[in-house]
Amino acid sequence: MQRRHFVVGLAAAGTLLAAKPAFADLPSLRFRDMYSRGKDLSDQAIALEGQRIAMTGYMAPPLKPEINFFVLTKTPMATCPFCDDATDWPNDIVLSYFEGDMKFTRFSNLIRVEGTFDTGIETDGPTGFVSKVRLLDTNYTIL
Repeated sequence: MQRRHFVVGLAAAGTLLAAKPAFADLPSLRFRDMYSRGKDLSDQAIALEGQRIAMTGYMAPPLKPEINFFVLTKTPMATCPFCDDATDWPNDIVLSYFEGDMKFTRFSNLIRVEGTFDTGIETDGPTGFVSKVRLLDTNYTIL
């Protein structure tokens, strides 16, 4: 390989490595900043309602393979934390809906998720899963 081609190749690789991920310009929300006291959403979370945001966490295993959501969790969970009542809604999970097919990842992989932040108590019709906070039109990348 000629030296010139090697240097050009290194420069191109450096450009790819320096590129910002798609999430870089989105506001982010950490699990610990989602609630102010108890079950009340924080001012920061309320201000993000309806906006595309980024969050980091873990994908809990799906309830069934054919559903169109996963649960984003603060810590890795080997089983899905299913809630049947909004009063039991843990403050360290976010329901994450997606369109089309989603490839689920291992529950121990740290992921960065992008989606539109939505709040309020809702029940998923097909599963009965009750949620207090959601990300809509979600996609993710493994970190």
